[in-house]
Amino acid sequence: MSTAPATTLVQRALGGHAALGLLASALLYIIALTGAIVVIHDRWQRWEQPDVAEYQTLAPAAVQTALAAGLAADRGKPATTHLYVRMPDEALPRAVITSDHSAWYVGADGRIVDREAHSWTEMVIGLHEYLHLPVLWGMAVVGALGVVLAALLLTGVIAHPRIIRDAFRLRTRHDSQIARADWHNRLGVWTLPFALAITLTGAFIGLGSAGFSVLAGAYHGGDLEQAYAPIFGDEPAHDATRAPLPNIAAALTTLGRQVPGVTPTYVIVHDPGTRGQHVQVIAEHPRRLIYGETYTFDAAGRMTGKVGLSDGELGRQLAASTYNLHFGNYAGLPVEIAYTLLGLALCVITSTGTTLWLGKRRRRGRGSARLEASWTAVIWGTPLALVATAWLRAGAGPDAPLVAGFWGGLLVAIVAAVLRPAAVQPGPMRAATFVAVALTGAAHFAWFQPAEQAVLTLDLILAGGGLAALAALGHLPRRRPADCDFAAQAAPAE
Repeated sequence: MSTAPATTLVQRALGGHAALGLLASALLYIIALTGAIVVIHDRWQRWEQPDVAEYQTLAPAAVQTALAAGLAADRGKPATTHLYVRMPDEALPRAVITSDHSAWYVGADGRIVDREAHSWTEMVIGLHEYLHLPVLWGMAVVGALGVVLAALLLTGVIAHPRIIRDAFRLRTRHDSQIARADWHNRLGVWTLPFALAITLTGAFIGLGSAGFSVLAGAYHGGDLEQAYAPIFGDEPAHDATRAPLPNIAAALTTLGRQVPGVTPTYVIVHDPGTRGQHVQVIAEHPRRLIYGETYTFDAAGRMTGKVGLSDGELGRQLAASTYNLHFGNYAGLPVEIAYTLLGLALCVITSTGTTLWLGKRRRRGRGSARLEASWTAVIWGTPLALVATAWLRAGAGPDAPLVAGFWGGLLVAIVAAVLRPAAVQPGPMRAATFVAVALTGAAHFAWFQPAEQAVLTLDLILAGGGLAALAALGHLPRRRPADCDFAAQAAPAE
């Protein structure tokens, strides 16, 4: 009497790999695609509002003016608890003053010049960070998906015992299923260090946010600032007695004198215009992965200390390094380009994994046209919905319902796939996506005639990349040879 062979480690890994991938593949793909986009979110912000004047530095006196202007813009509204000034830098060479109620671009003199209204960029960031769910729940879900993706990566490695030998084996001219499997496996190997880094840091950020919320509710009466205080510092006692605005110009001057070589990125005034107000300046440290050190000042601009993100306990330094490592906000544009390309590779890995599984089902006689069309709707409907919301933002303004537009558009594509699977096929959906991307770049350039190199480059990438993809996939018409008669070519053979 024969018995079935025991399940091997590789077989168990393959089973777990498929089950995890099917459970979360659609959301993982959306998070991967939006993650590749938001790596350069500052440049998308400039692309969305290309007419705002740009400059590289903002003088301390201009920062003081910006704070007063931000408070004046909120006159008649409830008192704001925080004022933020985002200092200009290479990625976003414009300053922004933000309160609890509004956000404004300010000129080099600190005066308000325009409303900050990059709602499309914010919509994409929200989709990546919390899937437009309530923030706490959404970040927990995204963090859990980071754990799932890390598990997929590890089980994928275990499921390929010849992973080193096959690292450079790419059979693109074979059967499409074999070629797709090779792309899935090779990209998975080549991007493994990057993928593990961003998935683990993403899980840390998402699940950490949920964990701190639980701690705040359990031990601090729901006060998140108290929960975060052991890592990011606490606030002094609140005193609502009215007082003049703090001397921000003096604080920035003091920082430059006492800590030379650091670059201020944010100025934060807590409880502005009260006796309990205090100032924090976040400053980048060169050649460090931390997002910055937080320096504290009193209302007169005297430095009172720092949090210790740059030289404090190891846990603090690790926590402050997680964000830049995840989002690629270090070492400038070359790292951003690398993160974008690696993020797109992760999209290919995610999409081909489920496509391979669907193909395997079909070969075993258990294929589903509706399921395959629905997956096509997710893969190509997601970028189409993102492009459509960019057009919606351009046509209806920054207050257009972009979140509803995205999910509504994607839902329409999925419903169409379920009802009419033959109408939602990869070829036409790919072509529609690349045409939409190319038209977006061309239309943006024609409308705005951008002078800034960063904005112009994005237009060229969108227009040129869309056309190049169409040509590579054979969707563009080829030029007829001069000695051929088109009518004779088009006539059916007898």
